[in-house]
Amino acid sequence: MQTITTTDALAAYCRAAREHPYVTVDTEFLRERTYYSRLCLVQMAVPGKGDAGAVLVDPVAGGEALSLEPLYELFSDPGVVKVFHAARQDLEIFHVDAGVIPAPLFDTQVAAMVCGFGEQAGYETLVKRIARATVDKSSRFTDWSRRPLTEAQMAYALADVTHLRPIYEFLASKIESTGRAHWVAEEMAVLTSPETYRTDPAEAWRRIKTRNTAPKFLAVLRELARFREEYAQAQDVPRARVLKDDALLELAATRPQTPEDLGRARLLLREARKGPVAEGILAAVKAGLACPPEAMPRLAEAAKPAVNPALADMLRVLLKARADASGVAARLIASAADLDHLAAGGRDVPALSGWRRDLFGADALRLCAGELGLVVRGEAVEAVPL
Repeated sequence: MQTITTTDALAAYCRAAREHPYVTVDTEFLRERTYYSRLCLVQMAVPGKGDAGAVLVDPVAGGEALSLEPLYELFSDPGVVKVFHAARQDLEIFHVDAGVIPAPLFDTQVAAMVCGFGEQAGYETLVKRIARATVDKSSRFTDWSRRPLTEAQMAYALADVTHLRPIYEFLASKIESTGRAHWVAEEMAVLTSPETYRTDPAEAWRRIKTRNTAPKFLAVLRELARFREEYAQAQDVPRARVLKDDALLELAATRPQTPEDLGRARLLLREARKGPVAEGILAAVKAGLACPPEAMPRLAEAAKPAVNPALADMLRVLLKARADASGVAARLIASAADLDHLAAGGRDVPALSGWRRDLFGADALRLCAGELGLVVRGEAVEAVPL
């Protein structure tokens, strides 16, 4: 197994890789103790058999001797397809590190869902069904930051890109033969958009589950969540190491305004009762309380139109019928929340644009409008005009 730990060696490999139509890529990283993922290993393989043409790029062992710039140049080469499985977390690492997103991109998880491999197109499933091989799971829960790596760890990491070659070739061929290349291209456009990986601290409060919809409470919660996100990013620590969600909710409700008030908080970590975190909490509470009424956030749950349960059930039947007929995973076409939104009169869902509209969305609208009905013929459900 070839391990690359210097810039020169990486540059030589990437120059050779640019002579091939595609390169498979995977990463190993840690995120338990940081806000941003810490890259520990990059695996790559060009077309070939077995371990031939496959390498491990080790930024931990390479240290300052290894710059990933040659890799980023390869990622920007329009003549080489970069193949990942479940790419989102991998791409976020490269975007955060260098503002680079590999393109053109092919995600085998998305492609497998388009090609009839079901809702959960896991890598092990594809290896077994397409590559006719098995994956050794013994190194799955490895601390990838520790060195030296064992032979078993390196073999496990390398298998993530060597088996990916026949999987990619099979799926790419099937997608081309079924005329669904533009479907996958639409999904890749989302994955390669920088907006996908941009976190707005001002919107961080929306991820916190709460039943309290009072505007003033939400205004304080928004500022507290904004502070936590900005502080976690700046210090590169997990959000929960700064403030846990339940502590944010307690602070938004009690609205402490002095260090003494903070001392009475039940759920606040000891480290957050003093220093910059305590100062940030008090400043956030003050900003939330000073928010003018017209600028306070609101959850308009009560204003949402009621879901028509019968229509929602019919949309689910239509979705299953279209998913079964096309071999596309239903959740890739539309989520349960999307269907409820449609049944409540909403129209701003992904299912109503692009290839999803052609496959399902246009007829879903006709069903909602009473222009389409559903009938059972044998074991199949068909849509008929009314």
